Amino acid sequence: MFEFAWPWIFVLLPLPWLMRLVLPVADSGEPALKVSFLGDLEGLARRRARANLPAWRQQAPFMLLWLLLLIAAARPQWLGEPLPIAASGRDLLVAVDVSGSMDFPDMQWNDEDVSRLSLVQHLLGDFLESRDGDRVGLILFGSQAYLQAPLTFDRRTVRVWLDEARIGIAGKNTAIGDAIGLALKRLRMRPAQSRVLILVTDGANNGGEIEPLTAAKLAANEGVKIYPIGIGADPEESGATALLGGNPTLDLDEPALKAIADATGGRYFRARDGKELQAIKDTLDQLEPVAQQPTQARPAQALYQWPLALALLLSMLLVARELWPDNPLQRLFTKELYLQSPLPDWRERLKRLRLRRRR
Repeated sequence: MFEFAWPWIFVLLPLPWLMRLVLPVADSGEPALKVSFLGDLEGLARRRARANLPAWRQQAPFMLLWLLLLIAAARPQWLGEPLPIAASGRDLLVAVDVSGSMDFPDMQWNDEDVSRLSLVQHLLGDFLESRDGDRVGLILFGSQAYLQAPLTFDRRTVRVWLDEARIGIAGKNTAIGDAIGLALKRLRMRPAQSRVLILVTDGANNGGEIEPLTAAKLAANEGVKIYPIGIGADPEESGATALLGGNPTLDLDEPALKAIADATGGRYFRARDGKELQAIKDTLDQLEPVAQQPTQARPAQALYQWPLALALLLSMLLVARELWPDNPLQRLFTKELYLQSPLPDWRERLKRLRLRRRR
């Protein structure tokens, strides 16, 4: 089925004529000779002077050009038959800790030492992008919590924003309670059947205005499940411990994270390396599968390029008419119209007309 996505564009159709009425007439800068008795001369000669076609025929190509531009701007499209699409009732937010400790390089991935945030960006990015049919969003938190990406079906963009996250952009502390509160504010606005928050942190709550357990109880009342993930290698397993003289994993408050999971009906996970985080990702896919619903959509094929191409071609022909006047297009729009062949005694008739005027 053919339709215009923006049919209201056609209200601009009379705009050029309105502008012609409102704006003053442009001065061509060329002298003009006005002959008051031109009609008499044409009558005597039985021949019309060289003239352009009527105004509507002169304006026809420009009217057509304007109409083609409006058609292209109105977004013509062809709608296909309704097709089933994958859809879900789930709203899934991921809250990622970006405090300074997430830069600690104690994680292993492909036999290389990587920082905790780099591993989260890689594996959880894959997890988000694979949630076909889910609305996903991203929260970054440190001393404060920020909504980096609202709930959306555009999972690729959320993945890009996760990859662009940098250490310390939200502050040096860890406000777990504020992150849960911000997630709850966003999830309660969605009439979803299942609301999920994945909380990734490597420390204890030492900032913000809301206690994590208080925020978790509020989330439970709203039907939000929280899956906390404590990330960081054990101190005795970290090769960087001896080098740097300490490991921030000692600050991880696992009892608090387990209490958050229990209060909301979720589950706590511990990720000590890349393999464990990969296993957690697979487990989350099983715990929160994509719940398909019968949803249909009609594929739309854009057709604006056709009227736009015709408008471009017509513009080129009009330019060619101005640059090269002696061409078939010019002869089509400008020509001489003859009434009859001139009479042999037209000079005598003109002489008698002049004498009559003098009397």
